[in-house]
Amino acid sequence: MDSTCGDASRRSPRKFSAHSAFQALSSPHRRSPREERRHRKPGVPLLGMLVLLLCTSRPVRSQTSILGFTPSSATRENQFETKFKAIPSPDEERRQNHLFTAEPHVAGSPRNNELARYIADQWRQEGLEDVVIRRYDVYGSNPKFTSLEMVAPVHYRAVLREMPVPGDPDLKNKSISSAWSGMSASGEVTAPLVYAHSGNPEDYDLLRKQGIDVKGKVVLVRYSNPYSYRGFKALTAEREGAAAILIYSDPAEDGFKKGKVVPNGPWGPEYHIQRGSITYDFMVPGDPLTPGWASIPGAKRIPVEQAVSIPKIMALPLSWHDAKPLLAQMDGPIAPDNWQGGLPLKYRLGGRRVRVHVKIEMDNSTQPYYVVEGRIRGAELPDEWIVVGNHRDAWVFGGVDPSSGTASMMELTRSLGKLARQGVRPRRTIVVCSWDGEEMGLTGSTEWGEQFADELRKKAIAYINVDSSTSGPNFHGQAVASLAPMLVETAHTLQDPSGKSLYEAWKESSTREHREAKQTEDVTDANLADTRIGSGSDHTVFLNFVGMPVLGLQFDGPYGVYHSAYDDFFWMNHFGDPGYRYHTLMTQLWGVLALRLANADLLPFDFASYADNIRQFVNELAKNNTVILSEGTVPPNGAAAQSKDPFPSGAATHLDLSGVRKAIDDFEAAGKRLDDSASRVLASGAIDSKLAATINHGTMQVERNWLNPDGIPGRPWFKHILYGARFTYAHLELPGLTEAVEKQDWPTAKQQAEILQQALINNTKLVNDLNSTLTGETSARGN
Repeated sequence: MDSTCGDASRRSPRKFSAHSAFQALSSPHRRSPREERRHRKPGVPLLGMLVLLLCTSRPVRSQTSILGFTPSSATRENQFETKFKAIPSPDEERRQNHLFTAEPHVAGSPRNNELARYIADQWRQEGLEDVVIRRYDVYGSNPKFTSLEMVAPVHYRAVLREMPVPGDPDLKNKSISSAWSGMSASGEVTAPLVYAHSGNPEDYDLLRKQGIDVKGKVVLVRYSNPYSYRGFKALTAEREGAAAILIYSDPAEDGFKKGKVVPNGPWGPEYHIQRGSITYDFMVPGDPLTPGWASIPGAKRIPVEQAVSIPKIMALPLSWHDAKPLLAQMDGPIAPDNWQGGLPLKYRLGGRRVRVHVKIEMDNSTQPYYVVEGRIRGAELPDEWIVVGNHRDAWVFGGVDPSSGTASMMELTRSLGKLARQGVRPRRTIVVCSWDGEEMGLTGSTEWGEQFADELRKKAIAYINVDSSTSGPNFHGQAVASLAPMLVETAHTLQDPSGKSLYEAWKESSTREHREAKQTEDVTDANLADTRIGSGSDHTVFLNFVGMPVLGLQFDGPYGVYHSAYDDFFWMNHFGDPGYRYHTLMTQLWGVLALRLANADLLPFDFASYADNIRQFVNELAKNNTVILSEGTVPPNGAAAQSKDPFPSGAATHLDLSGVRKAIDDFEAAGKRLDDSASRVLASGAIDSKLAATINHGTMQVERNWLNPDGIPGRPWFKHILYGARFTYAHLELPGLTEAVEKQDWPTAKQQAEILQQALINNTKLVNDLNSTLTGETSARGN
């Protein structure tokens, strides 16, 4: 994940009568920014968990009512889910994880392509329809040669490799690469070394205050503290004029300062190297040479020089073993206290004494990536799709990222395929995809989404992403706000390995994390699901370009081996999920969510919740930017005192958001009316299929209406006006409006506020019209 991940697919078989999918249910059958979450404290120890399981285990009961279902449909759905949940097996999850982690399989490699063929073959055998492998010719990245030497004041040649540890035979695999960064520029330089902390803009401001200029020099930065995507670090160094950037993992973030290291614990050992891409995919994800259209064979391509997402700086990741000799020789001022790390030395800023020689040769060229897609065709509504996906490519073995997710996906397809062969099919089509090149720049999912954008906008209900299934027991669920209530409701129906319901375990771990983060807000059903969605994984194209609602699922825990060779089968079996119970739970959760969306009579979108979320976004914007007087009041200096125009010439010092707030209130009221009407219709026990189709197609349009065809100013590929990401990958709500306000670009801020207000007005009218249709009213409510 992080530079991101994912891939998707679709297919279909013979036709079924309207209720044949549910008629076969008479006999019972039983059956995861993530970067920050890698540093969480351990959960319940294994022995304690077993005791807890014995003491607190209780069966999770079926729900008598389910959002979007009539009572009779809910009964059939419970039977379907019971059959489905009985199939996934921890032993099979373990087998699949072992298979996918047997060899390194970076994007574009022969092994990764072999795994694509394996997935396609398995899906065909399991009964998935329309299985196809799609080829995209993309600008990819592979290393030819990397080296780092300290040439003064002493000589040191960096190892740039990970050393084996006792008990883990995979680490002796000769196919393990040395250190490299995806999309690094090629080059060679000998220059002074500067320690630039986390490599964020404010860090270079501090260096300047100390009289240190990094132009033409090599900068050494840490992966975290605070976290920012390595591509943002690279772009920042490039803008500062640095010749190269070295990014290392400090033990304060993911090593011995956190706890026991591999092979005795989950944290990163001395030689672990966090590989990763530095692609500027926060500008344009996917193939850099086909921005906004699919890189199918023969597609038009822009020159490399015009590609805004291709870095122009050399980059190399380091273990702390290789960073320590460099830091130990640094001169210059002592770094501030919050720049000090976990190594037993004084961190200094450098800039003169230490000189390094960096040489990087890359093969950055067009190469094929492969997306595998298949589908379980819907029995009644085959042209309505729920898309689910996981990325296949890994930096090395990918024990957690992504192969835990891949194993869960393979159990998902095996389970759905088994039911389909028994005649038990969802009403709508479930499209399953294995993405390629997620780690290089969200590539496979982006190209697939761009290729099928028009079709997806017509047919797709939602995308459910699992980048990695598990690195521990703590569940984190993300969702656009309209689907958050459904995610919370579904968690009640699944049993966590602790013996509690997934809902109870989720709420407890979230409450604990809130306390550790010193957050005062109580954890409730309304805020349990994370509705602040950034980038860094395969959901990006579906939400930000296509306009589809998305959900993201992950279990996490202490995870100090991210993107390193130590993230492998050994690590998973000893620390991540020894019993593969969370892998299995992920398959169950993923499948139940897909089935509820696939089988609902009325799609379970909650637009009142969405409106409340948008109100929170606006309130946070106003709170964090005190120059905004959101009710149209006069600025303290009185510049606009006598003007009805909040932006009088020469006095654009505030933004009037009262119209936006009014539009949010109206959208919320419309959402509540539609929710109430839908609840009454569903409770009555029957709904006309043509009426249901009209309502469902209308509610699918709401998310599309949040798209601005012109995109975010400066980043037109990103089109969603509610959800976006900062260059760090961090979530960014109301992206066009927020970035304009933070720049104090008031004309653009006014324009973006008007776009938001109009989208709210349009969706309010749409929801009111749908409510009138549902209730048989002849006159639409006012907009």
